[in-house]
Amino acid sequence: MREKVGFVVYVWFLLYGSCLGRFVVERNSLKVTSPDSLKGVYESAIGNFGVPQYGGTMVGTVVYAKANQKACKSFSDVDLSFKSKPGGLPIFLLADRGDCYFTLKAWNAQNAGAAALLVVNDRVEPLITMDTPEEEDTAPDYLQKITIPATLISKSFGENIKKALSNGEMVNINLDWRESLPHPDDRVEYEFWTNSNDECGPKCDSQIEFVKSFKGAAQILERKGYTQFTPHYITWYCPEAFILSKQCKSQCINDGRYCAPDPEQDFSIGYDGKDVVVQNLRQACLFKVANESGKPWLWWDYVTDFSIRCPMKEKKYNNECANQVLQSLGVDVKLIDKCIGDTEADVDNPVLKAEQEAQIGKGSRGDVTILPTLVINNRQYRGKLGKSAVLKAICSGFQETTEPAICLTEDIETNECLTNNGGCWQDKDANITACRDTFRGRVCECPIVQGVNFVGDGYTHCEASGALRCELNNGGCWKKTQEGRTYSACIDNHTKGCKCPPGFEGDGVHSCEDIDECKERSACQCLQCKCKNTWGSYECRCGSNLLYMREHDTCISKDANTEVGWGFIWVIILGLAAAGVGGYAVYKYRIRTYMDSEIRAIMAQYMPLDNQGEVTNHIPHSGV
Repeated sequence: MREKVGFVVYVWFLLYGSCLGRFVVERNSLKVTSPDSLKGVYESAIGNFGVPQYGGTMVGTVVYAKANQKACKSFSDVDLSFKSKPGGLPIFLLADRGDCYFTLKAWNAQNAGAAALLVVNDRVEPLITMDTPEEEDTAPDYLQKITIPATLISKSFGENIKKALSNGEMVNINLDWRESLPHPDDRVEYEFWTNSNDECGPKCDSQIEFVKSFKGAAQILERKGYTQFTPHYITWYCPEAFILSKQCKSQCINDGRYCAPDPEQDFSIGYDGKDVVVQNLRQACLFKVANESGKPWLWWDYVTDFSIRCPMKEKKYNNECANQVLQSLGVDVKLIDKCIGDTEADVDNPVLKAEQEAQIGKGSRGDVTILPTLVINNRQYRGKLGKSAVLKAICSGFQETTEPAICLTEDIETNECLTNNGGCWQDKDANITACRDTFRGRVCECPIVQGVNFVGDGYTHCEASGALRCELNNGGCWKKTQEGRTYSACIDNHTKGCKCPPGFEGDGVHSCEDIDECKERSACQCLQCKCKNTWGSYECRCGSNLLYMREHDTCISKDANTEVGWGFIWVIILGLAAAGVGGYAVYKYRIRTYMDSEIRAIMAQYMPLDNQGEVTNHIPHSGV
């Protein structure tokens, strides 16, 4: 534990002790329009969260709550609401500094209906930039949900507002961000100071999510020439007196010239700071090579894919995984390696040296000391690192009436899948691809084709899964027709995978080789058997006068079998003949009996038969 605490102090020295430069507090204009006693323009510092209305203005009336004046608790607990009434001005909540994070004050104000937050400083000092919490364990999950702008005002100005409100006066304020970012022409230049480390807590998470969500818009702006984008990476040097220390050796490359903090803030576990520096350098070199080839927008694809495919948590944060991403995007790895150079040599690295020089502020920009930081037209952006918020800020950097269509609508579709298939998996033979185009840029996602679900990482492989998978490209399995027979390694009742059919062996995907059952003596093992191998099967034969029985793998006498067969057949023939003669005799007897009865009946109608008595004739008369 002592080592960890000592390291934190050491990192603090690297970050601040060796970089005591000029930090610029970015401001927006705050103008009081009433009461007359407060009319004028005042200083206010833009908070590094929420959504500042770059390029626009906001008018509202100030409210100072009688309870929960530091806004550290939910206003629903004290039954207060700051929602403006129909036809009324939006409400700006005035809150005192202290007792909780600035972001919590903004979150509570937003939930209570406030349109903006004004924080009154609690000490007499120059204005500072209100930032998000640094500690990973205390970082709340609502940071990216804050959408109202927040600004810090001086203690004296805040006290004057409170005094006016206590006297019953209405304080109306106009917040103006129209000049917060320069907008000289029809092209915006912006920089993104970032880090490849993905284990530094909420700030790392937010910058990764920002890159993913903003990629599509950034690439459209860059492809059409509306913007000029440049990524940057902060590194620090190790003081000469500590170059041989354990800290510098594990956190620095090139003999202490370029250093980064340990991702876990613990030397004994995980990755070291020098691993982060090397990956930062790789990303910077990727941009350099891509920019020289006229495709600077590839940086967004690489950083997005690297964060997905090579995370620290999965122990894939290494050069091998990075090279796989580069190759999937069609980038020459040799050019990247040449740009990186020898990280163990006691020499300057041209790329990282230029990055350290660029970190020092020039003109109105000031030094870059916060990660991540967005710089637009040489002015540091303040606010939520989200797609819509950043896009609004970039669009405010265009000269009026020169904004591109993307600044007016979000209905944009990119077409990244047409180039190198977006670096995603594809089956050219079946015309199936994992590349899917969206407004936020392409994503590598295994598809569903004709009801068949493909599973995999979307980058290196996708595999058909489910009952119908064999109907589509044979499930990606081996299949071959030969000697009039067709065999397949795809089985419908398998959810995934390929298996060679019986009689074959192999991986089931690329090949299945015929098994020579005769050579392996797995068939036709009886002494009299003769085995012949066929494609996918075999044939067994016996010598003369022998018949092979496959189910018993044996040979039996063909002659004995024949004698028994003919004897049985003769018995059947004789039996049938006897049955026929008997049937014919019965038939003749029944016919004769029937004919005799018919003749006797006919003759009885015309003459008495011998066996009948005389019959007396009765004559009718009319007697009474």
